[in-house]
Amino acid sequence: MDTMDCPFVTIGCMKLPGLLNRASQSQPGITGVARVDRRTGDLLRRITSGDIVVLDQLDLDRATADALVAAGVAGVVNASPSISGRFPNLGPELLVDAGIPLIDGVGVHALREIREGSKLRLHAGTVYCGEKELAKGTRQTAETIADQMIEAKAGMSAQLEAFSANTIEFLRRERSLILDGIGVPELRVQVRGRQVLVVAPGTDHIEGLRNLRRYISEHRPVMIGVDGGADAIKGAGYKVDVVVGDPDKNSTETLTTATEVVIPAQTDGHAPGLERIQDLGIGAVTFPASGNAEDLALLLADAHGASLIVTVGFQATLREFLDSGRSGSNPSTFLTRLKLGSKLVDGKAAASLHRSRVSTFAVFLLVLAALVAVAAGLWVSGVGGTYVDWAVSTWGDFVSWIKGLFT
Repeated sequence: MDTMDCPFVTIGCMKLPGLLNRASQSQPGITGVARVDRRTGDLLRRITSGDIVVLDQLDLDRATADALVAAGVAGVVNASPSISGRFPNLGPELLVDAGIPLIDGVGVHALREIREGSKLRLHAGTVYCGEKELAKGTRQTAETIADQMIEAKAGMSAQLEAFSANTIEFLRRERSLILDGIGVPELRVQVRGRQVLVVAPGTDHIEGLRNLRRYISEHRPVMIGVDGGADAIKGAGYKVDVVVGDPDKNSTETLTTATEVVIPAQTDGHAPGLERIQDLGIGAVTFPASGNAEDLALLLADAHGASLIVTVGFQATLREFLDSGRSGSNPSTFLTRLKLGSKLVDGKAAASLHRSRVSTFAVFLLVLAALVAVAAGLWVSGVGGTYVDWAVSTWGDFVSWIKGLFT
């Protein structure tokens, strides 16, 4: 009886975890903890791996998508359409390529229905909390995104027309800053006549900074970090000369070790992040302007007489330019680049030029190969012994002359 009971009990024990596991897996989809916020910047600062992000961002841009992928989120729920059709934005494609589910256009009511910290499940375009359906939208795939991108390209002309109008308005508002540099704060760091490297937290900015090691070693440029770009400079082992941007986006170590901190201020005088600087007891200056932090950093370097400005993490192509996610600041970007002209160089170009240069080791190998070739030629010609005898005789005469000086 005992021998029959033991196998029975063992089998039962083996089956029980399997039954529980199947029960937990009976509901399909992706699960994670909800992180909800209308303010995308605040949301990105608190997300962790495995979270399900609930946001409200029309035309999901590449910078936001990169941050979500880097954080390792389990899924993204967008109250607004991630692709409106105005222009071919890059964010949705990056999320889907990374294998992150994107449920689109669930409506603003989802931000009220979904509670921060609750456990969500995403399946087939629907958002669940337990068995309750909270919101429903469109599950984006590579195919649906490709179709919408084709339609969005047709909207680029209208977007560029609106951009032209915004550019004229921005020039009217900030004419003295763009043309004459009025309002640019003074710096303690010596910039005039030096090259400047400006690092922004854009696409592949860490890799771009790594590729410029030879350039940095040779030219010793002034290092300006914009927002998270300053942390990238610090993390790469370089000294941050100037931090430009919201101090809340930087680590305490970066802020306290930087030579100077410049905080962009809004037109009403409010400077986001100034309270943190005051709490840390760090001196800082404000830069009142309506442009974005990247453009203000470029204008800062130009106004103080930089001989060359190399950028890392800045948008370069037309799609990236329209996709920057800062529709109000794009005119400042255009006008700033126009003002700097040939003084502005993309970091990828600078890295490529320095990689093409011949290294010292390569020159050494070339000289060594030439000496070996000459030695081999002398040996084969049969006159090598004569030259060897001459070299030995000359060396002996030289040694005897040296000895004669001390006798």
